Amino acid sequence: MAHVLTRFTRPERQLIEAFQGLGAATVYEAAGRAGSVHPGIKPLARGLRLLGPAVTVRCHPRDNLMLHKALQVAQAGDVLVAATDGHPEAGYWGGLMATSAVARRLGGLAIDGCVRDSEEIIHMGFPVFCRGTCIRGTTKGVLGSVNLPILFGEVIVNPGDLVVGDDDGLVIVPRLEMEKVLAASRKRVEAEKQKAAVLAGGVSSVEFNKLEPVFRTLGLVEE
Repeated sequence: MAHVLTRFTRPERQLIEAFQGLGAATVYEAAGRAGSVHPGIKPLARGLRLLGPAVTVRCHPRDNLMLHKALQVAQAGDVLVAATDGHPEAGYWGGLMATSAVARRLGGLAIDGCVRDSEEIIHMGFPVFCRGTCIRGTTKGVLGSVNLPILFGEVIVNPGDLVVGDDDGLVIVPRLEMEKVLAASRKRVEAEKQKAAVLAGGVSSVEFNKLEPVFRTLGLVEE
């Protein structure tokens, strides 16, 4: 079996761009509460967003060889999504790799591990979601995989799946479900606008969500 697949089906650019402005939480809810990546994987700095097709990477623990290969095969707009086989405590990604990614116009990095040179990466504006920062170096001598399915933050990710990330977290949308999730996301946004208008008028969330029967069933005592 090949270690690296250089060709896979990416979503249409127009379909990807249609997700612009949709929050990760909205997309997660619209997807039937599926695809939520473990909340320990967070943006390196506030205000960062990820949106693009996944180039999946599986790194051997404390080895970043396959991230370098992924940098070579990824295309503009792709988001590198990297698993570390449950060993996050190393600086798998740094300033020089981010410099290369910016030059190649990649969409960002999501890694179930740590990075280093964080101030430099933040300054250049390259979006990174990670477990944290770690100065421990990595080797470059063990094969993993690129563009094969991976387990990333408790979610199975395939190459070409959509990655959506913001300050609230990350969600993965399977490529073949993007149109359905997009329609559901737009419907949810409109419904929440209507709900917000009612709540802004002073109606309590208990009233709005009809929670009194729930409290009675649970035996709530109010004095």
